[in-house]
Order: sequence, then structure tokens, then C-alpha cells
Amino acid sequence: MTTIIQEETTLESYSTVSGGLVETTDDVVYPCDEMFNFETISGVSQILIFIFSVTGNCLLLLVLVTQENLRNVTNLFVLNLACSDLIFTVTLPFWAVHQLHHWIFGEFTCKLMTAAYIVGLYSSIILLTAMTVDRFTIVVLHNMPSYSVRRQRFAIVACVAAWVISTAASLSDAIKMKVEESGGAFLCEDLSDEHDVKLGYYLQVSLLFFLPLAIIVFCYSAILKTVLQASNRKTSRTVVLVLCIVAAFFICWGPHSILLFIGTLYEPKDCNAQERLEIAYSICHMLAYSHCCMNPLLYMHSQKTRRHLLDLLCCEKAKNKKRERATGQSTQIVAFVAKKPLLLRLNYTANR
Repeated sequence: MTTIIQEETTLESYSTVSGGLVETTDDVVYPCDEMFNFETISGVSQILIFIFSVTGNCLLLLVLVTQENLRNVTNLFVLNLACSDLIFTVTLPFWAVHQLHHWIFGEFTCKLMTAAYIVGLYSSIILLTAMTVDRFTIVVLHNMPSYSVRRQRFAIVACVAAWVISTAASLSDAIKMKVEESGGAFLCEDLSDEHDVKLGYYLQVSLLFFLPLAIIVFCYSAILKTVLQASNRKTSRTVVLVLCIVAAFFICWGPHSILLFIGTLYEPKDCNAQERLEIAYSICHMLAYSHCCMNPLLYMHSQKTRRHLLDLLCCEKAKNKKRERATGQSTQIVAFVAKKPLLLRLNYTANR
């Protein structure tokens, strides 16, 4: 996977032995003590994140498709974000098995899961940036002609661009992934030259983290300034929802991206530093993966969405039974009214 930090080891300073670094002094090799292993915790956390994310995003998609108006631009963006999170989530069980055991799925699946991982990540960033620009246009540039048709066209173009760009970006990384045997275990990893790997990290962090972050900070600085001067509560609620969705992404992925950038510049020279870096990276990795569970939770804070979900899951059966009961009662009344003239005629004949 392209986000795995690949440390270069040299015989003059240190090397890797049995999961730990080896310090060398005057050509005497001293193996490190066994370092704390986060792989089991990370693998189990990925399985739990997979369960929560699939449940939450599927419910969110169900509500959006059946209860919400998809002509609404915000709903359209959230729909695409949910699809992006699901694509990302599908890869988690494979990476969990990779960490708990080793890669058992073959090279094609290695490339496919890498591509899905990158598509889910990159499309989320592009969609979040487009959502922020859309809010900026509506709130700050409200004097400009921003008809709903134009907004819908912009949203559709942005969504299509997000999928096309993320898919194109994933192909180059997926091609580089190989399955190699190491110590009796198979690993799915990028075997490119270290210089190319570091260059890829720089581009990833710069173009897909810091640049979108700069655009979003600029837009929301202007948005918040405008909202504080306005009194439209409906607009404010929408702005807060989009802000929370964007903030959740950067809170989850920010530490991971920053540590990824530091890892290309800093190489630990002793066992303790290496252990601290591995622990920090594992924690940031779990935090970043947990983001795919956040959007459903944030969207469910809307009272309208919760009401739609309850109607969809809990009250639909009750409504159907009530409708069937009412239909049955109407049928009985109609049948009684139809039989009443016949009964009156029979009674009249009997009395005569």
C-alpha cells in the first residue's frame, strides 16, 4: 500500500532483524529488544471500522435515495461521499488480514484493493473541496447569479471529475504494487525505488492535503464571516453541517498525512525512536481509517434525517398495517351499504 512508510536501512548504521532494528558499533551487531507490536490491534480495529462504516453508510444511502431530494446539491455531494467511503471501507478487511496474517489474496487483488483504497481517499478530498466551494459561492457570492440549475451542473461536474481524477491517480500506484515473499510470508507492497516513493509522498501530501486544506480554510474564513453577519438559520445549519464533515476529514487524516511527510525526512537511528515512530504511525493509521464512519454520524445529527430513518426502519410496517386495516374497514362498509337495499326489499316482502 502506498501509504506504508518504507524506511531505508544501511549496514553502517542499522539494519532490520526479527521485527526490530539492529544497532551497530565498530562492526559489532546488537539486536534491539522486541518492540511493541501494533499489528494485531490495528487489524482488529480495521474489522470493527469496516462493520460500523458499512452499516452507517448503507443506512445513509438508503435514506438519501428513498427519502431525500437528490436534486438538492448538498444531498448529491453527501451521496457521493457515502459511495466513496464504502469503496474505501471494502478494502479494510483485506488490509486487516494482511496485518494479522499475511497477503493471501494474490497479486491482482493486491492491485485492485490498492486502487480502491486510493479512489476512496482521493475522491473524498475532491468532493469535500467542491462542497466547500459550493457553500462559498452560495453564502459569500450570493449577489452573483447562482441559479439552482447552475449549482446542480457544478455539483454533477465536480462529482464526475472526482471519480475520474481519483481513478486515474489510482492506476499508477496500483501498477507498482507487487506481492513478494519475505520470511515465509507474502506482502503486498510498493517495490519502487525509494526516491520515487518519497516523491509520491510529497505529491500526495501537497496536492491532496495541504492544497485542499488551504482552499477550504480560505473559503470557510469568508463563509463564517458572512454567516455571523446574517440571520438565516437554515443557511447557517447547512454551513455548519458541511463544516463538520470537512473538519472531521482533516482531523482524522491530518495527523496521518503530517506523519507521512515527516517519515520521508526523518530516519530514526535507534530502537526507541523507531518504536515511537511505529506506534505513532499505527495510531494515526487507525484514526485515519475511522473517518469512513464519521459522515453517517454527522449527517444523522439532523432531526429530519433521523425522522426519515425512523420512518424507514421502524414505522413503515406500522403504517402498512394501519393502511391495510383502514382498507379492510372501507371494504366492509362498502359491502354493507351494497347489501342494505337488498335487506330492505326482503323485509318489505316479508311484511306484506
